[in-house]
Amino acid sequence: MTERRARVRQLLHGNVLWLSLVSLLNDTASEMIYPLLPFFLTSTLGAGPAVLGAIEGAAESASSLLKLAGGWFSDRFGRRPLVVGGYGIAALVRPVLAITTAPWQVLALRLSDRFGKGIRSAPRDALLAESVSADRRGTAFGIHRAADHLGAAIGPLLATLLLVAWPGEFRRVFALAAVPGIVAAGFVLWKVRETRSTAAPLVQTPVTVAPASVFEPAFLRYLGVLLLFTLGNATDAFLLLRAHDLGVPLAAVPLLWSVHHIGKTLLSVPGGMLADRLGPRRAIAAGWIVYAGTYAAFAFASAAWHAWALFIVYGAFYGLTEAPEKALVASLAPPDRKGAAFGAFHAVIGVAALPASVLFGLLWARFGPPVPFLVGAAIALVAAMLLPATRRA
Repeated sequence: MTERRARVRQLLHGNVLWLSLVSLLNDTASEMIYPLLPFFLTSTLGAGPAVLGAIEGAAESASSLLKLAGGWFSDRFGRRPLVVGGYGIAALVRPVLAITTAPWQVLALRLSDRFGKGIRSAPRDALLAESVSADRRGTAFGIHRAADHLGAAIGPLLATLLLVAWPGEFRRVFALAAVPGIVAAGFVLWKVRETRSTAAPLVQTPVTVAPASVFEPAFLRYLGVLLLFTLGNATDAFLLLRAHDLGVPLAAVPLLWSVHHIGKTLLSVPGGMLADRLGPRRAIAAGWIVYAGTYAAFAFASAAWHAWALFIVYGAFYGLTEAPEKALVASLAPPDRKGAAFGAFHAVIGVAALPASVLFGLLWARFGPPVPFLVGAAIALVAAMLLPATRRA
C-alpha cells in the first residue's frame, strides 16, 4: 500500500467515517429528487425557467444564511445538536413533495429542507476540521465530499430504476426518498460525537453577530472573491434543462446526473490531497478555470453527447474546489471561531446564490441559453485571477 493510501485509510474512522456515511445516505435521498424537480415544476406544475431560478436561488440563499447562524451557535453550545437536528428536519420534509400541487408549496418545502441543511452544515464542517490534524484537513474534506457525491450518484440511479418501473411517477420517487434520509438521521444520532480540540474551547461571549474584525483581512478577502465567483454560479438545475434541450431524454436525466456525481466522487479525494500538498489556492484556481471552460462549452454545445461529456468534465470543477475551499477556511479561521468561519463561508455563497440563479433564468428567458453560460464563464475567470489577493500579507 502506498503512503498516500495509508494516510487516507487512517482517516476512515470516528467522525470522518460516520459523517461521510451520513452524507452518502442523505445525498442518496436528496438526489433521488433534485434532478427530477426541474421537470416536475415545469411539466407537472406549469412553472417556467424564471420560477425555477427563483425557487432554487431562494432555497440556497436561505440555507447559506442559516449556516452563518448555525456556525456561530455551534461555537458556543456545541456542534452535535445542530447536526442531528439539521439532518432530521431534512429527512422529514423531503417526502412531502409527493403531495404538492403548486409551485409555492415546492418553495415552502425546499426552504424547509434547506433550513435543515443550513443549521447543520457549518457545525458539521467544524467537526470534521477538529477531528484531524491541520495537514490532513484537505484529505478529510475530500473523503467526506467523495462520500457525499457517491450518494448523489446512487440517488439518480435509484430514481431511474423507479421511473422505469413507474414511468412519469415523480411523486412516488419523492415519497420513497424518505427511506435513506431517515437512516442517515439515525446514524447521526447514534454515531457522531462532539469533538473539540483543547485549543478551541467553547466561546463564552454573548450570542451576537460578530463584527468583521473577528476575522483576519486575508479571510475577508477570500470571502469577497467567493462572492464574486458565486454570482456566476447558478443552480445546476439549469444544466439539466440545457442537457434536455440538447436531446438527452427525460428518462435518462437522472442517469446523466449520476454519471456527473461519479466523476465528482473519483476526484474529491485527489482534490483534497492536492490542497494538502500544493496549497488550496492553486487547486481552487484550477477548478474555477475548469468551470469557466465547461460553462463556455455548454453555451456552444449542439448535441446530446456534448451534454454527457460536459457533465463528466464539470465534475472536475467540484473535485478541485470543494475540499480545498473548506481547507482554506479552516486554515484562515481563528481556533475558537471555526464554526463562525464556516458559517460565514456558506453565508457569502448563499448571498450570491439567489441573484445568480434569478439572473441566469432571466438571461435564459430573454436571450436563450448561450448568453447566461458565457456570463458565468467570464465571472469565474475574473474570480480565479483575484485568488492570489487572498494570501496573508
